[in-house]
Amino acid sequence: MTMFMKQALVFMISAMVFVPIFKRLGFGSVLGYLMAGVIVGPYGLELIHDAENVTHFSEFGVIFLLFVIGLEIQPRRLWSMRRDLILLGGFQVVACAAVFSTICYLSGLALPVSIVIGFALSLSSTAFSIQTMLDKNLFQTDFGRTSFSILLAQDLFAIPALAMIPVLLSSNVANAHGSHTSWWVVILVILGVVLASRYLLGPVFRLIAETRSREVFTAATLFIVVGVAALMQEIGLSSALGAFLAGVMLADSEYRHELETNIDPFKGLFMGLFFIAVGMGVDLDIVFHKPHKLLMFAVLYLFIKAAIIYAVAKLSKKDHQSAKLTALYTSQGGEFAFVIFGLLTGLSVVPASSLAYLTVIITLSMAVNPIFIMLNEKYTKCKNENDKTEPKYDQIDDESAQVIIAGFGRFGQIFGRILRAQQIPFVAIDHDAAQIELLRKFGNKVYYGDASRSDLLEMAGASKAKYFILAVDDMETSLKTAKVVRSHFPHLKVFARARNRGHAFELMDLDIHLIKRETIDSSMNFVRDLLLDMGYGADKANKIIKRFHTHDEEMLLEQYKVRDDDKTFVSVAHQGTAQLAQVLLDDANNEESQQRIQ
Repeated sequence: MTMFMKQALVFMISAMVFVPIFKRLGFGSVLGYLMAGVIVGPYGLELIHDAENVTHFSEFGVIFLLFVIGLEIQPRRLWSMRRDLILLGGFQVVACAAVFSTICYLSGLALPVSIVIGFALSLSSTAFSIQTMLDKNLFQTDFGRTSFSILLAQDLFAIPALAMIPVLLSSNVANAHGSHTSWWVVILVILGVVLASRYLLGPVFRLIAETRSREVFTAATLFIVVGVAALMQEIGLSSALGAFLAGVMLADSEYRHELETNIDPFKGLFMGLFFIAVGMGVDLDIVFHKPHKLLMFAVLYLFIKAAIIYAVAKLSKKDHQSAKLTALYTSQGGEFAFVIFGLLTGLSVVPASSLAYLTVIITLSMAVNPIFIMLNEKYTKCKNENDKTEPKYDQIDDESAQVIIAGFGRFGQIFGRILRAQQIPFVAIDHDAAQIELLRKFGNKVYYGDASRSDLLEMAGASKAKYFILAVDDMETSLKTAKVVRSHFPHLKVFARARNRGHAFELMDLDIHLIKRETIDSSMNFVRDLLLDMGYGADKANKIIKRFHTHDEEMLLEQYKVRDDDKTFVSVAHQGTAQLAQVLLDDANNEESQQRIQ
């Protein structure tokens, strides 16, 4: 077995073991990958020794991630983010860099070195933050967009910073490394990428699509992403930023979704490898030497950075919740800091041991950050439960209505519109304040209240009413309301909406007057339209639908009798399917025989 195969197996097995465990514990997949890297790396079990090459290879994960994000952000949307990019993102970098630079300078480092390290510490992990938000489906939220603006601004700041650091610290070293690419070359290359993405790639993809070869299309996608990233890196820009730019330029392409589909599997694999590589870089000797001190510094670093980001977000008119979550998800250290520390090592302006110490602190901040996110989620959940107060429901006037409608969403509104047209008085109650506000704008009279409360139903005139329409969407609330109505107002005829068969069975247990599964009628009418369009006569189509409906209702009652016996329930369902097929076949044969006789 080759070394490559062994390493691949180690990576896959470690990910399969640690990621599910950490996700089950609520820490997320990122921390699982980090821990896998620590265990298999050169400072752990030493199953993988060449951490540096793995890190370079795994950077494709960040490249693919930013390309996919770019595909989701069209140019006009990126332009709309300019305020957050300039003010929020820019001010965050400056403020964090100023604070950390001051701390470094007071610790005895030279001012230029302090500025560079302070800037490195001000950066966050784009890959870590975005992956964590994607795992929790939070990327498209307000704070998700704010966080992305900060992360993108940091990448934009990092580009000129990497060019300026050698100049700031040592002009001799800068000369030794050769002159940097002129800005006019950078502008020309970016302009070329923009024009090619806009006018050249469309026709190219159309030609490739005509081959109907998925493999060729995937290869072309990978070539574009990696090619643009390599080109940007060649002229001194961030390869990840180049991939993001390529994605933005292709966001309006007709092949956008196919591009995303082709890249997504590679993105997931390389992102996992990237975080494993970060974990492999943790020097456990340093960690075990003074673990409490290191952890304290990592937590302090997170706290200071989060406080600054929160303050900047509040100054940008973000609400408390959005500012807090933005600070929480972007307070960890960033992978760009590792690049800057590597540059400092080459310039020999900071002791290697100090940079190794800072590297461990940044990595620990990535590891600790998911724990704080989880703790915040638990705290918020507990706080919301404790802060729950009795809502102030509307005072319902007893209008002596014949009908009470519980739940005035799409289902309940149909009842209301028809009853109003027939001038039949009714009382409508709903528990969704936002829905009620919207309905009232259109002239609907709806009361805000909980229809599962007997006192509120009494107030609404349930003692005098004749009918109760149970149109509540949530099954648990529906059953709770049905029990209250049957217990306190048994004279009411309840017409209940059922979400599915299981819901219908539970309503049948309560002896509800009439139960209608919410999609059964609309589905059958739609099938009838299909049969008519296929050439069936109206009478024949109606007979088929009527026969199906009758048989389905009979099966509902049969299944209700055996609902607690899974084996018998399944058997009855199979028998019912066979019976329906036979019944419809017999009807068709009978109709054909009658036509022959005639």
